[in-house]
Order: sequence, then C-alpha cells, then structure tokens
Amino acid sequence: MPQTDWLVGGDRHSEATERIYAAAADLIADVGYEAFSIEDLARRVHCSPATIYRRAGGKAAIRDAVVKIQATQIVDTLREEIKDLHGTDRVLTATVAALRRMQSHPLTQHFRSTNMNVGGEWLPNSPAVTGFAAEMLGTDDSLAAQWLIRVFLALWLWPLKDPDTELAMLRRFFAASFTEAQ
Repeated sequence: MPQTDWLVGGDRHSEATERIYAAAADLIADVGYEAFSIEDLARRVHCSPATIYRRAGGKAAIRDAVVKIQATQIVDTLREEIKDLHGTDRVLTATVAALRRMQSHPLTQHFRSTNMNVGGEWLPNSPAVTGFAAEMLGTDDSLAAQWLIRVFLALWLWPLKDPDTELAMLRRFFAASFTEAQ
C-alpha cells in the first residue's frame, strides 16, 4: 500500500503542523527539552528548519503547543468525570484525576525532570492552562484558577510517595480552599 505524502492533499498546513508537534513531543520525550533542537526536529519530519519555523514557530512556541496538546488530551478525558460535579467535589475529582494522568504520562514525566523551568511563569500564564483550570473549577474566577494551577504544579513537581496521603491532603487542605460561588 503506498504511503500518503503529508504535504499532498487535504489541509496541508494543519497536517504539517500536527506532524511537527507530534514529532516534537516524541523528540522531547526522547532527548529532553534542553537537547531538543529545531534542526533535529526538521530531520525527524524530513523538512527544512525554515519549514518548522514557518509552520510551528521556534522552540518556545513548539513547547507551548506541545504542552497545550498534552493538557487538552488530559482535560478531554476528565470532562465526563466532572460534568455533573460542582464546587469542592468537582475540583477535587478533576485535580486528582489530572495529577494521576500527568504523573504517569511519559512526556510530562520528562518535563518534570528537566531544567525547562516548568514552574516558571510561562506555564501558569498560558491561556490554554488557565482556561483548563477554569474548566476544572467550573468557574471563571481567575484568582481561583491561578491558585489551582500553582497547587497543581507543586503536587506534580513534588508528589507524595503515598497516593492515599496525597488524597487526604488534597481533601483536607486543597479542596477546602474552594467554596461554592455565592
């Protein structure tokens, strides 16, 4: 069966961009963010670095897109679990489920173990991440979304070894910090 050329037919821009981001995620998982380069990515997808820059941007733009894609996949799996929940039940269920998924995902494990400054300001200020936090909360409260992001990142970067202890801590301190909207 002949292989379909990714540059022929269909929506070439979308297909090329998706292929670049998928290859970037694989490359980052393989070599780490610090060793990741546009040149290596271009070799992996069989195009020029100029094509990468034109279609996907530079290293930081690709990192942001890969994080957004991974976060979207995680949030997509949570929607059914939290659709009928509100308040502390919603935020606790969403947080625990998202943490478990991120802690087991190879790419996010790699991000956590690198020097790419995951805890820096780029991640908490990402429109995609703040949007996902608001969805997890079920509210447009930007202050609550920032609190969720920061606590979530702390738990993701420094997880407790015992999941039961982590859950008890989340119930006692974290979920209690969120109240129903008045």
